[in-house]
Amino acid sequence: MRRLFVAGNWKMNTTMASAQALASEVAAEVARSQPNVDVAVCPPFPYLIPVGISLANSPVMLGGQNAHYEKPGAFTGETSLEMLVDVGCRLVVIGHSERRQFFGETDELVNKKIHAAWQRGLDVIFCIGEVLQDREANRTESVLSTQLQGGLAGVEAAQLGKLVIAYEPVWAIGTGLTASPEQAEATHLFVRNWLATRFDRASADAMRIQYGGSVKADNAKELLSQPNVDGALVGGASLKSDQFLGIIRAAAELSAG
Repeated sequence: MRRLFVAGNWKMNTTMASAQALASEVAAEVARSQPNVDVAVCPPFPYLIPVGISLANSPVMLGGQNAHYEKPGAFTGETSLEMLVDVGCRLVVIGHSERRQFFGETDELVNKKIHAAWQRGLDVIFCIGEVLQDREANRTESVLSTQLQGGLAGVEAAQLGKLVIAYEPVWAIGTGLTASPEQAEATHLFVRNWLATRFDRASADAMRIQYGGSVKADNAKELLSQPNVDGALVGGASLKSDQFLGIIRAAAELSAG
């Protein structure tokens, strides 16, 4: 069984005080309960250091929400992957739909970031997903194929151990809408089969594919119980410790059998 992975993407939210408090609550509960799942939080850039301090001596990993692929230099307003490593990040989210939608990130740019992150020793959460019009027009698989092909260009099977894919239907992010467990499972199975065709079956079977899109404590267990759903990339619910910890508990119960 693939080890479930629950990651919180805090987006452009929290203050330093609320970020530290939230991280401390999550870290304390995870350290106490020792769930058989991987847990990460990805706070805004200004709070990476204080959140990292709050996570110290706990199993919770620190991640960045984005980064530039270039080495440190004259790129005003950007954050380098080296900086993420320097402040204790172990992973970075790349290709989130909000980066694609609001900041024009292309599959080519996402691909550059993935390769650059691996070169700096970071794991990657690689986000893919379709908008509502594509879902309604039965173009989901075509859209995801394009994103996977572009984002994973030049990638070898041996590199996939440093990659987690997060399937996030754009129409379900922050809307309150959630893909049904059946929809999530069917799409995750498609992604896994795509990986098997592009790489090999063993690599595809080992790949963890998270679901993201209005995941909450009350729907997490049903979603995570699907055979090809290997965790969650959580947005709004990760900003409330009771909700986020509820998702982690659901994952832990499933992992315990």
